[in-house]
Amino acid sequence: MLFHHFNWKTLSLAAGITLWNFYFRLYKGAIRSPQVVDFLGHLLRHINGPLLVIWDGLPQHRSRVVRNFVDAQGGRLTLEFLPAYAPELNPTEYIFGHLKHHELANYCAQNLWDLSEHARRALRRMRRRPTLVQAFWKQATLFD
Repeated sequence: MLFHHFNWKTLSLAAGITLWNFYFRLYKGAIRSPQVVDFLGHLLRHINGPLLVIWDGLPQHRSRVVRNFVDAQGGRLTLEFLPAYAPELNPTEYIFGHLKHHELANYCAQNLWDLSEHARRALRRMRRRPTLVQAFWKQATLFD
């Protein structure tokens, strides 16, 4: 029997998916407006041209800080929102599910840093599997 007392708070994942790839950032603690802005900046650095972000109704997605950041992008960044209570329409939910149930299942991290590094490596492995990325999209479109 294994006993381990975890003393870290939270490790959060922000992810965005395109038809061919997905992008992610791990954050210590909960995701708040500054982390949302950081992640949007991350997407803008990695994806050229106009960017359409379709996401759920997390209150931080609608915050003044996020709106100000989007407005400052000069039209390069457009936001649309999924219907309320429809996580099955969001392909990033399948990234989170696969990570939790397949890549991190039964992994016993020693600390938050260990968990973060293991999750980062797993996400990078997942990203190199085009059929897996396509499967996340396929799952989301089953509910159209």
